Amino acid sequence: MSRRLHHCVAVAAVLFVSITGHTAERPTAAVSALEQSPEIDGIISEEEWRGVAILDQPFIQFEPEPGQPSPFRTVVRIAQTETALYVAIEAHDPNPERLAAAITRRDGDMGQDDSVVVMVDTFSDRRTGYLFATNLLATQYDARLADNGRTVDDLWDAEWRCAAQRTDAGWIAEFEIPFSVLRFRSGDDQTWGLNFARTVPRRLETSLWSGPTEDAWRVSSFGTLSGLQLQKRADKTWMAIPYGLAMVNDAGDTNFEVGGDFRWRPSSAIGVDLAVNPDFALIEADVEVINLTRYELFIPEKRPFFLEGSERYSQRIRQFYSRRIGDITWGGKATGTAGKMEYGAIVTSEDRTDRSGGETGRADYGIVRLQYSLPRGSNVGFLGSNRRIGDTDQGSVGFDTTLFFTETLGMTGQFLRVNGPTADGGLAWFLRPAYDSATTHFHIRYTNLDQNIKDDFNAVGFLRDDNRREFDTNINHTFWISKGAMEKIRPSVNYNRFYSQDGELRSWELDGEIDLVFRSGWEIELEVTDEYEVFEKGFRNNLVRLETGWDSRDGRSFKVFAGTGVNFDSDLRLYGAEIEWAFGDRLRLEYSATWLELDPDPEHETTWIHVFNGVYYFNPDLFIKLFLQTNTAVDKLNIQAVWVWRFKPPFGSFQVAYQRGTSEVGEVSSQGDTLFTKLSWVF
Repeated sequence: MSRRLHHCVAVAAVLFVSITGHTAERPTAAVSALEQSPEIDGIISEEEWRGVAILDQPFIQFEPEPGQPSPFRTVVRIAQTETALYVAIEAHDPNPERLAAAITRRDGDMGQDDSVVVMVDTFSDRRTGYLFATNLLATQYDARLADNGRTVDDLWDAEWRCAAQRTDAGWIAEFEIPFSVLRFRSGDDQTWGLNFARTVPRRLETSLWSGPTEDAWRVSSFGTLSGLQLQKRADKTWMAIPYGLAMVNDAGDTNFEVGGDFRWRPSSAIGVDLAVNPDFALIEADVEVINLTRYELFIPEKRPFFLEGSERYSQRIRQFYSRRIGDITWGGKATGTAGKMEYGAIVTSEDRTDRSGGETGRADYGIVRLQYSLPRGSNVGFLGSNRRIGDTDQGSVGFDTTLFFTETLGMTGQFLRVNGPTADGGLAWFLRPAYDSATTHFHIRYTNLDQNIKDDFNAVGFLRDDNRREFDTNINHTFWISKGAMEKIRPSVNYNRFYSQDGELRSWELDGEIDLVFRSGWEIELEVTDEYEVFEKGFRNNLVRLETGWDSRDGRSFKVFAGTGVNFDSDLRLYGAEIEWAFGDRLRLEYSATWLELDPDPEHETTWIHVFNGVYYFNPDLFIKLFLQTNTAVDKLNIQAVWVWRFKPPFGSFQVAYQRGTSEVGEVSSQGDTLFTKLSWVF
């Protein structure tokens, strides 16, 4: 065998071992069987939890000292009955008077609350899973994890229970997670992936049972839970959630609508959903933002039908962008798992209208998604998307992959073909090797987008621009400081450059940022941007932005910022302020103001934007919300006030709402004062 051949074999062996071979040893736990369900009250009764194994090894810090044992003791008990998984967590704290919690809204951001998390990988694919969290106030947060934790779908909701109690030694949380809300393989002696996390906000600490890890939600870093006895579901396989909606506007016009969602779960691994005339009337308005680019803004989805399961369709070059679909008349979804294959499909239809309100015909949409699990949390996937109007089809088909060679070194990539009248089978692809640790990120990405593909691609997907050969890179690092006034320093540098397919330089951009965080809660952030862009001519833009603020780490914070620079031959000044304040555990207020001034201002883009959010909780399932925003650039005013009673959470609810002027970002709605009542039931 030649020396060159020996060398090739050695390299191949290294790559094979890096992908499929040894991984860091992870902790294990064996589930205990309970004959009777414990009472979920935040109190660990020895009688109820007798004989249950206790996990009492130190949690490992994700931050601020990655890899080091947490100074806070956390004790976990885990057990099952035939119908549910039970977890009890004792979160010890030497200073229980300093425990903090302010979030009472379901799925609210509990990053600044003392909180604990339960995560399970029910198919042991080291790529997907479920997340259940609570804080000292027993607020519920649930989500699905996809793409090895890179995607977190917190719009997924399930019926489960938790309770929490403060103690002299810290606090206790108890969880009851019914097997009926999870998907898994049935059978005796099953093994799941398992992890727990704990947040101590006053120390900016997140620690994990199975660690260290390069990402707090990385599924491939989970430990294991063995001995699960999982029988086939005996519960009902279907659920109906009908609704009735009545509304009256200031002109005296009335309207009544009915519709609903229907869910079929023939097994623990398959789910089918059908929506008939889904209600989008009470969806929150999109929050107005300043757009200093010449490209379309990406607007997050808020409609429930499209939100659940959306993590399956997340991609760098986004082939499915649900905001392309308007108010649908019906829609169907199917998701499931077969072995190492995970699949999903969406079909839906809308009656399209033009800007004047006239009908332009029906549009039918179809999206198919397949993902196959590889070792170490890697995967390879396929996605096809299409819109048909009359005899015209527009969309794309392609493959994508996420590969983890080691715990820190990975690569993502995508290759797709665009179909439609103008795309003519044009291609789009990228490759992105990256290094990720708990403190450092570095990537290099090359992207190629053919000419004339954007319009056809954007019939279903989201692409800001085409005709690109693009290179970009980013490096950032977090320096944690153990002593003194400074707590951490995070510098970041990003560079982007792209050419047309003909070789013409179209843009370059250099961004630098440094973030300083102090133990007192104060933070200073400096951003500097310099860019060159070609549209009708070449523009040299720049922006210097300074931000400072304070965070109490218990639900109270504020910040102010100011920026100055040049944007497309106009001098700009940018000012803003934000405040979030929790008044106990019932009232939470948020307000932001942004002012953009351009000189000269030929397109009248000088703008004031105000956004106000307020919520008062009588209890977690009975609350009042108020949303108000203005945008002077388009003379826009949105108001939404909603009273909500969830009598059978999370789906069964009764709402009374007042609404004025809802619309997309940068647009004005003709909707005047409108009053809504809505009832959703669960069967």
